[in-house]
Amino acid sequence: MHFIAPARHTRRAFLRRAGQLAFTGTALPTVMNLAAIGEAAAFDATDYKALVCVFLFGGNDYANTVINYDATSHAQYAAIRGGIAIPRADLAATVLNPAVPLPDGKQYALHPAMTGLANLFNTGAAAVQLNVGPLVVPLTRQQYNSNSASFPRPPKLFSHNDQQSVWMSSAAEGSTTGWGGQVGDLARSSNTNSVLTCVSVAGNTVFLSGDEALSYQVGSGGAVRINCLNGNVYGSPAVRSALVDIAMQTRAHALENEYNLVTARAYGTEGAITSALNAFPANTAPFSGFPANNGLASQLRLVARLIAARNQLGSRRQVFFVSLGGFDLHDNLLNGQAGLMERLSGALTAFYDATVQLGVADKVTAFTASDFGRTLTSNGDGSDHGWGSHHLMVGGAVRGRAFYGKAPPVSVTNSTSDSFDQWHVGQGRLLPSTSVSQYAATLAQWFGVSGGELGQVLPYIGNFNSVDYPGNLGFMA
Repeated sequence: MHFIAPARHTRRAFLRRAGQLAFTGTALPTVMNLAAIGEAAAFDATDYKALVCVFLFGGNDYANTVINYDATSHAQYAAIRGGIAIPRADLAATVLNPAVPLPDGKQYALHPAMTGLANLFNTGAAAVQLNVGPLVVPLTRQQYNSNSASFPRPPKLFSHNDQQSVWMSSAAEGSTTGWGGQVGDLARSSNTNSVLTCVSVAGNTVFLSGDEALSYQVGSGGAVRINCLNGNVYGSPAVRSALVDIAMQTRAHALENEYNLVTARAYGTEGAITSALNAFPANTAPFSGFPANNGLASQLRLVARLIAARNQLGSRRQVFFVSLGGFDLHDNLLNGQAGLMERLSGALTAFYDATVQLGVADKVTAFTASDFGRTLTSNGDGSDHGWGSHHLMVGGAVRGRAFYGKAPPVSVTNSTSDSFDQWHVGQGRLLPSTSVSQYAATLAQWFGVSGGELGQVLPYIGNFNSVDYPGNLGFMA
């Protein structure tokens, strides 16, 4: 089987290496010309769009998030899951009603705590991508079991840190760039302040690291301040003013000067964000509608405020990262996941409502991601590490009230010779029928990335260009 390996000699990699030559004083004319090519390749946006990655750290349990609801499938699900199955009677308020029913009478419901997201789905503002996960190439179960180099697997399957990195960057832990940052590289020229192209409200993340784009980190209350430059030192404004001068002045030493440039950029950006957010206080509508005591809601409220301040900040294209942890539920799955699902649903519903009130619902798309799905079988009180999972897309540009991808059967196989079950690789671990590359490419193309640039953002996307594995999944308008 032929597959496309990640390109190690892309235009972007060549630019980076040529830039290193320029730093040593050589190859400058070539670099200047290549930089012009790079700028021409990047898109120049005139409208506003934002992608918001909602990462669920720990590996969310797919089977109790998007739950089989039709009587036949639910009975199979309950028989396999045993004590961690959610009763069918508890799902009446979260049944999903797609505009086009699924074949064979198959139905799904969301977790009972996700009434807000169920309503968004049923009113057309959300959709579900079924069974998506990291893949290098399309795989059958026989190919997976063969361990052949002709059918490569994602690196270090079932490992938390590595699969988080594979989701974000197509490579195991240690990768230095992610697809959110690579998208940001292409979008930077559209923004007055390129530093605000990629913004994390959840700490450092490889997802937002590009070759040029930086992951700018903020807290849920706003920009992180450099305290000694923002307040009087020893009660003296003169001392503070002197420190600001020292931190900003041009230095003869190259490294000292670069450090001061970084400090000046951070100081100026913090001031710009703080000033812009003052016009959109957190305690006023639509930002006051976010649920209290919900860390994810606090992060998304800050994202909504930054989007509201987009004109003041000169932003036309932005990629955001927020997160919710606690999903590694090897035990206490029923109680532990219920609270997490309530927080996820409440936060995303409030965020969508805020974008509606801001008039940008069709310009902002939020989507979930997680380390991996989990086993369909129970280990007694929880579930173990899996692979494929179901994910949600929310926004006015999402072709909602629909399921995308292939609905897997409710079954479990531990036999390597079972030719009837192509969907699982043991204990009900889903073998993904849709790759993260396809999922990301669909979002990136809506954002403005051209087909010719996708391979530089997603190194394996070239392996997914068939009817069964299309490069665009169609869930974005």
